[in-house]
Amino acid sequence: MSGKRRGGSGEVRGLMGREVQPVAHPRDELRPDHFHVVAVPVREPGPGEVLVRNTWTSVDPGLRVRLRATGPDGYFAAFPLRAAMDGIMTVGVVVASRADGFAPGDTVWHAAGWRDYAVVRANEPALGGLGTLTRLDTALAPAEWYLGPLGGMGLTAYAGLLAAAELRGGDVVWVSAAAGAVGSLAAQLAKLRGHRVIGSAGSAAKVAYLRDELGLDAAFDHRAAPVAASLRAAAPDGIDVYFDNVGGAHLEAALGALRRGGRVALCGAVSEYERASGAPGPRNLFQAIAQGLTLRGFRGSAHMDRMAEMQREVAGLIRDGRLRHRESIVEGLEQAPQALARVLAGATIGKTLVRIA
Repeated sequence: MSGKRRGGSGEVRGLMGREVQPVAHPRDELRPDHFHVVAVPVREPGPGEVLVRNTWTSVDPGLRVRLRATGPDGYFAAFPLRAAMDGIMTVGVVVASRADGFAPGDTVWHAAGWRDYAVVRANEPALGGLGTLTRLDTALAPAEWYLGPLGGMGLTAYAGLLAAAELRGGDVVWVSAAAGAVGSLAAQLAKLRGHRVIGSAGSAAKVAYLRDELGLDAAFDHRAAPVAASLRAAAPDGIDVYFDNVGGAHLEAALGALRRGGRVALCGAVSEYERASGAPGPRNLFQAIAQGLTLRGFRGSAHMDRMAEMQREVAGLIRDGRLRHRESIVEGLEQAPQALARVLAGATIGKTLVRIA
């Protein structure tokens, strides 16, 4: 494939690419056979478009919500069956460009992932602006970091703490799913700001990671004992902030532990993603009234104005060795569905990525 700018809208010299397409809506546990990998012709970019050879693509638990027949109201649209999965963050290299500001060889991010090649229109918002075609500074960090700590994951953790939870001096913070892509960043950012931080995760190995590598003040395995009891043991005097990635019993435990004026940043609800009928709400919601609590849902993409400051801060912390991030890397586009199943089963640590090429 030539890197020169090209006109026309036909196929690119017969070039074929692969894309992962969902072929069924999982009713409960997601399986790789809910997807097919399909060969498709690659077309040339039209005016205002670029052709990107994708190199890394993201695997996030929130994708499971979009694999239902209909997505939640107000959230990103459900993925259609037997079609490419638009709305998945990806990085790659521009192969051909007919858009101002982009040239062959540029490293970019965009939201047309889980495929080898993507034709992307410049300046067209995607994922609330997060997935709009953007050139990346690979002198600052490797391209794949922009799918983790320097991208949507970092922005979600950063905005969740500062905007949604309104982190204040002296807060005691609990982060659930703290060994995951967002949770591990949120826990460390809170700790680096001087807070006492408690993390929870789903295995003894993950708890060791939280304590020994991330340096949290306390950590517990939510599968080893009831969540509320484990949280009381870790924070006998209560908590001020709960960064919620799980929902369900975790949110119920937080409501019982939050001190007056406490805040909850509602980031995700992975406990209900694979439930056909959803998970029941917390039985003690009245605690929000009794204790004057604030429960605030948010999405990182609603805080794009904070992206540049987040990237500067987080990149500096990583360079200084003060913030750690781990990647669970899966090789090969065809393994993306299996990677998502592993994320949902809690079998990965940190940010899960698929290396396409």
